[in-house]
Amino acid sequence: MDKSRQQISVVINTYNAARHLERVLCSVSGFDEVVVCDMESTDDTVDIARRHGCRVVTFPKAGHVSAEPARTFAIQSATRPWVLVVDADELVPPELRERLYRHISQHGCASGLYLPRQNLFMGRPLRCAWPDYQLRFFVRQGTVWPPYVHTFPVVKGRVERLPAVKELALGHLADDSIHTIMEKDNRYSDDDVMKKADRHYGVWALLWRPTWRFTKCYLLEGGWRDGVPGLVYAGLKAIYQFELVAKIIEKNRRAET
Repeated sequence: MDKSRQQISVVINTYNAARHLERVLCSVSGFDEVVVCDMESTDDTVDIARRHGCRVVTFPKAGHVSAEPARTFAIQSATRPWVLVVDADELVPPELRERLYRHISQHGCASGLYLPRQNLFMGRPLRCAWPDYQLRFFVRQGTVWPPYVHTFPVVKGRVERLPAVKELALGHLADDSIHTIMEKDNRYSDDDVMKKADRHYGVWALLWRPTWRFTKCYLLEGGWRDGVPGLVYAGLKAIYQFELVAKIIEKNRRAET
């Protein structure tokens, strides 16, 4: 038997993730192990995971607003040398699974891979949000994930990117409403402030950071090709930057008084 076929654990962090979890678990059924790291869900998440034969571990929810504080614990709970991290609203296509097994069967392969991801917004995939690369596949030993939102794991060794083709892309099922996105952004920016505790932004940053983020998303990344959804998406990205900088300024001014 090919030893590479016994080498990959899928790790899924969950909190009240029953909505998409059934489909997600079906898409990862061909891997060697599936570990669900649950943050004390109150819905059917754990029951669904156990029905699919997953190994369930628990990380205290406490006051955490995202899965990042539980990522390293979840990764180290896996038993195989390679780990694929999948969110509870992402699908893994068969072509990606086969590509990952081929990758680890090669001598001297990279220790980590950025995977393309296809996102939805306002009911459609956006060209400006493609390929949204995520560092989700890596060797388990020595990998740590910083406990803040919008961070990537720190992998020991060389890291590469898979080609940006739809057949190898994680499929993001979530199609959040604008209300949901803004509610998440408010929580996530609170956590982001902690990550950027050493920053000392001023009024100028309130202007240029949102402006640059909008320009990058709408013009440079092609949001204009996506019509109204592209314009709204770029605007939300800019609003997040304004909110984040404003919160950092507020925090620093409070600390001075």
